[in-house]
Amino acid sequence: MSLRIHNTLTRRLEPFEPIEPGHVRLYLCGITVYDLCHMGHARTNLTFDVVVRWLRASGLRVTYVRNITDIEDKIIRRAVERGMTIRAFTDEMIAAMHRDFDALGLVRPDAEPRATEYVPQMLELIDTLADKGLAYAARGGDVNYAVRRFGAYGRLSGKSLDELRAGERVAVQDDKEDPLDFVLWKRAKPEEPDEAQWDSRWGRGRPGWHIECSAMGMALLGERFDIHGGGQDLQFPHHENEIAQSEGALGHPFVNVWMHGGFLNVDDTKMSKSLGNFFTIADVLRQFDGETLRFFLLRTHYRSPFNYADSLIEDARAALRRLYTALDAVPGAAAPEAIDWSHAQAGAFKAAMDDDFNTPAALAVLFELAGEVNRSRDARKAALLRGLGAVLGLLQQEPRRFLQAGSGLDEAAIQRLIDQRSQAKAARDFATADGIRKTLAEQGIELKDSAQGTTWVRA
Repeated sequence: MSLRIHNTLTRRLEPFEPIEPGHVRLYLCGITVYDLCHMGHARTNLTFDVVVRWLRASGLRVTYVRNITDIEDKIIRRAVERGMTIRAFTDEMIAAMHRDFDALGLVRPDAEPRATEYVPQMLELIDTLADKGLAYAARGGDVNYAVRRFGAYGRLSGKSLDELRAGERVAVQDDKEDPLDFVLWKRAKPEEPDEAQWDSRWGRGRPGWHIECSAMGMALLGERFDIHGGGQDLQFPHHENEIAQSEGALGHPFVNVWMHGGFLNVDDTKMSKSLGNFFTIADVLRQFDGETLRFFLLRTHYRSPFNYADSLIEDARAALRRLYTALDAVPGAAAPEAIDWSHAQAGAFKAAMDDDFNTPAALAVLFELAGEVNRSRDARKAALLRGLGAVLGLLQQEPRRFLQAGSGLDEAAIQRLIDQRSQAKAARDFATADGIRKTLAEQGIELKDSAQGTTWVRA
């Protein structure tokens, strides 16, 4: 089966063929670096790390661009509060982002443009939109995009202009022709530092958020490229606005495939800084290793939402240990230089990944293969297990070192799993309850149920 990807624009799975044979150009909306990255950011960036890895494993050349938004209201405010230049502050945040992403095993992009380095290209794009009658100077000095002058607005979100108007939740600026119009160029405020301002035909100011990605994408990947990705929250308005301004300026399609990852939730609510219900990657890494976090995130398909919980990461760690335990039984097994995709398990893995990057199904193949390794101690199958794991960024550590470093759950972790099992039993979710008992047993924890509750001992 050839690779199929769910295209948000068409709302269906489509066979994927790059515009330039053998070469995929991919743009991911990166981080606005006003604070440390949280686990929601980890999920989105891991999604496209896996996309890039699989495209390359499939023999394709990939040019991977992931931008950095390094000028924005929150960034300016945080830098001023800390008595730093904007550049010094964003350098600090970018370094922290790289530490987090490196710990998760994310491949570095081929280009990581900072918005402040592409302001001339943004101004050129704004000028083109103004010349075509798609942008206008507002009374307050901003330059806005006139949404109703672009007939295809709403294609990505699947909503009409009237439906989008009905969903407005924010106050509308008086100088907009239409409430849906969005800012392309922000007039400088007197209190803002000079380094947050650029000269333009519209006066001193800085770019709006949406225009940044259009300009950087065109500059680095061309006027039409293969894949544009981001989290589900960017589908509207950010990516909808990118399409409007890019295609309005170019007069032709901008991107062939739009991909969006599902939310990482806490108590069924999207994890976000604005809601204050987030966990930074750095905080979580103090409790769990990067490979365990990576494995945890890969257990759910990238388009599906799922909940964050320490107990779920602990379960993921126990499952990852099972894979390393199989490798530990065959000392010296190394990943093959090239995977034989005609092998049954390799073929099943490929079919899963070609089906819209179905990592849960791909992981199931790894566990099937680990079971065979445990039974046969076959070095070739152990090598294949390592090789397929490498495609997902897993199983590349020395097994004994991983198992020793991650041996044993602490008492708090054990109690969290016991509490979760009790809740599952109360809800008559016996499959989950049995799964937790099994997870604990694999960690050497024996449960004893009684009328007074559940106790445990190390076996």
